[in-house]
Amino acid sequence: MLLLISALARAGASDDLRSILANRVDQKKAVGIIVATIDPQGRNMVSYGTVAKNSGDAPDGNTVFEIGSVTKVFTSLLLADMVERGEVQLDEPVADLLPKTVEVPSHNGRQITLLDLSMQSSGLPRLPTNLRPADFTNPYADYTPAKLYEFLSGYTLTRDPGEKYEYSNLGAGLLGHALALKAGTSYEELLRKRILDPLGMHDTSITLTADQRKRLAPGYNTALDPAANWTFDALAGCGALHSTANDLLTFLGANMEFTDTPLKAAMRRMRSIRKPTGMPDLDIAMAWHIFTRFGGEIVWHNGGTFGYRSFIGFDPAAKKGVVVLCNTFIDNDDVGLHALDSRYRVAVFGNGAEPKTN
Repeated sequence: MLLLISALARAGASDDLRSILANRVDQKKAVGIIVATIDPQGRNMVSYGTVAKNSGDAPDGNTVFEIGSVTKVFTSLLLADMVERGEVQLDEPVADLLPKTVEVPSHNGRQITLLDLSMQSSGLPRLPTNLRPADFTNPYADYTPAKLYEFLSGYTLTRDPGEKYEYSNLGAGLLGHALALKAGTSYEELLRKRILDPLGMHDTSITLTADQRKRLAPGYNTALDPAANWTFDALAGCGALHSTANDLLTFLGANMEFTDTPLKAAMRRMRSIRKPTGMPDLDIAMAWHIFTRFGGEIVWHNGGTFGYRSFIGFDPAAKKGVVVLCNTFIDNDDVGLHALDSRYRVAVFGNGAEPKTN
């Protein structure tokens, strides 16, 4: 009887999600979306739309998407793992990991630490002022280490590091760059060795293989016009990864400890440090954001590039995780939150009107 109830509940949840996704695609807000969930009973996936406007194929668990800022969670996991290994310390100034010629800004004698970068409290702005891309459709491609060092050496902090939450792509990118320098390898190779291979996430990468390129869903902007794919240089740690629903479910399963992995201690460390963001019901841990609503917690992060949106999250108490991947630049955070807890409301679109919620 319990198995029957579980199956019926899963079917009802799938119907609910399919209706939400159909509304977004049918109202021409998105080309294709997949929502994938994981709990102790297994995995479930619901998709709607297509992998491309000229395709009849629906996105599935092996479709490749840009995941944008979800990359930041992996960057901070690298930090937590390196702390577990005794290679760095959370309170270590990032300046110690950079070339001596770089003058990293400080304020009132307080230096920017690795933890400050992870917890979005470094005092650095969202983007460096010398980010002037040659191609605005691919804005990070030519932002080199030299430009990063130039910015840091000329920037003046307006407050103490650690004082205030302020989301910064620059800070997360700097963290990934610094950790790679410490390890003496590239950011991508460090991810591969420390996280992706140990977890069996073989479809998560920065550089795509020929097979992954065939499975990459083209990205679209809000007008459903084709959007260029992004590439990264010095700031790869803020948003360079591609992944699939299957791989990200594996990642969430590891965080919820459905499997025993060598990263368990590092994953626990990431959530053990947290503080308020200054926004209602929202805390920040190491990269993860944590909603504290309805008497529970949801640990999450989202991502967006010009042609994609992503969301991953999990409810530690309910032992349920969700991945939302879309090949269109439309906010789907509400879908991910609703999949974890139906009390979170979702936008409903119709006939060009402003979206409503249900």
